[in-house]
Amino acid sequence: MNNQPNKNFYEIYSADRCESLISAADSGDLEVKGLRRSNYPGLKLPDEVLPGIYSLGYWDAKKNQNWGLGWHRNEGIEFTFLSSGGLDFSLGNKTFKLRPGNLTVTRPWQLHRVGNPNITVGKLYWMIIDVDVRQPHQDWIWPDWIVLSKKDLSELTKILRQNEMPVWKTSEVLNVCFTEIGKCIEESKTEGQIPHSKLTILINQLLLQMLDLFRKGQVELDESLIVNLRTVEIFLDHLQTDFERHWTLDEMAGHCGMGITSLTKYCKQLSNLTPINYLIKIRLEAAAKMLLDDGDKGVGEISYDCGFSSSQYFATTFRKQYAVSPKDYRANLLLAKK
Repeated sequence: MNNQPNKNFYEIYSADRCESLISAADSGDLEVKGLRRSNYPGLKLPDEVLPGIYSLGYWDAKKNQNWGLGWHRNEGIEFTFLSSGGLDFSLGNKTFKLRPGNLTVTRPWQLHRVGNPNITVGKLYWMIIDVDVRQPHQDWIWPDWIVLSKKDLSELTKILRQNEMPVWKTSEVLNVCFTEIGKCIEESKTEGQIPHSKLTILINQLLLQMLDLFRKGQVELDESLIVNLRTVEIFLDHLQTDFERHWTLDEMAGHCGMGITSLTKYCKQLSNLTPINYLIKIRLEAAAKMLLDDGDKGVGEISYDCGFSSSQYFATTFRKQYAVSPKDYRANLLLAKK
């Protein structure tokens, strides 16, 4: 498999700044404790402590909150555990009502949010761990302090890759693991006080307990979830809301973590178009809609809003697709509405 670096992944898979969470904590509406890298809340982790952990923490809400974490993706695999209360968790077009003892698992390519949009009373733990992937087809590389046996880690990875059930019912053992991790976080008043060894043991224990949970659940595996075709399918879906970016073919391939030849092959298989022509198709469809819906916008402004490099190129391309100029297309639609 190809694990090429994603040239612009920081623009897509980046730390949720958690501004609403931080604001709620600052105002005293809830308690937040965490260890972190990047822009997550909490005490900053030294480079040598738990490399690969982006965020580890919990919040404890004693009353209903008028905020939620909006739609976002993360750099790593995120596990959350609700130990008390209830909470809405949304992934894609589905919303789940979390209950005490529920575990959620999300991957970097999965758009999700917590709250719908508000937060209810409850305590939520989370852990985000980077396994060096941003796309479904890429091989996972766990931090070297994860000491599960090669067989166990391989099985855990396979399950997490080939089954994307987002919400799991767990046992009291996982509750104990997260609770103990929370206590370690509370002990961490300064960088020098982080109980590194204890956290390492607890996180390994947590992963082992998750593996046991998955084994008992007789998980169904689906190899189609980890093929290159799915990565490209996810990317084409992403383009529906990111078409205005000045994408190059190199950037598209870099985002998908594969070469241009592979990207083009799978894009044609899915859409019968090259990646650039698929992007142009999306831009033209968006422009056609804007010509009708945004009557105050001129054709030139719409062309730039949709990612075209010039209004002249937009007009030429639009005419090829719709057999009329953008101006006439708008006029004909407005006339038909009367």
